[in-house]
Amino acid sequence: MIRILTIMVVGGVGLLTALAATMSEAQTDVSQADGLAAWAQAYEVFSHPRCVNCHVPEDNKPRWSGPSYATKGDVHGMGIVADDTRSRAAGLPCTTCHMRQNLPFPGGAPGAAGWALAPVEMVWWDKSSTEICEQIKDPDRNGGRTVEEVADHIGHDELVHWGWSPGPGREAAPYSPDEAVAFLLAWQQAGTPCPAEAG
Repeated sequence: MIRILTIMVVGGVGLLTALAATMSEAQTDVSQADGLAAWAQAYEVFSHPRCVNCHVPEDNKPRWSGPSYATKGDVHGMGIVADDTRSRAAGLPCTTCHMRQNLPFPGGAPGAAGWALAPVEMVWWDKSSTEICEQIKDPDRNGGRTVEEVADHIGHDELVHWGWSPGPGREAAPYSPDEAVAFLLAWQQAGTPCPAEAG
């Protein structure tokens, strides 16, 4: 009788362990799916012209891409090329033309505090969702930040917020700063999963 009870207990524990593992795996799968969905929404923001036009590669050329610039090339007009500080061009600060506010007419110079290109290690121009996803969680390529700090940066930085208030004639980034923060935090809580590279 004791032997039968022991077998039943051991068998029951094994069943419970297996069930718990299955439930845990299911929860992880759901969490990862939710995380990937949150990341997809964050990527809609990061890949929008209002963001990628200033997150440019080592050529230091601000981009003019997106619906607002349909009849122009994909680089900043007037031959503008920033120097290695990414905040000056031809010896003049970007803020010479890009002041603290947008000029109030279509085609006028946009403006916000601290106007400059993003650091070169934070390039998003022409990058896939997978590439930007891996970059955002890499402190060597995100400004030395944790994911929470990246979210805080998006939530409070005035220049970042310009992407949602870009002035007359320019398409704003999708969603809102608060929603972008929420997407990143949901992604972080899911373990920062990245989508597989399309191929």
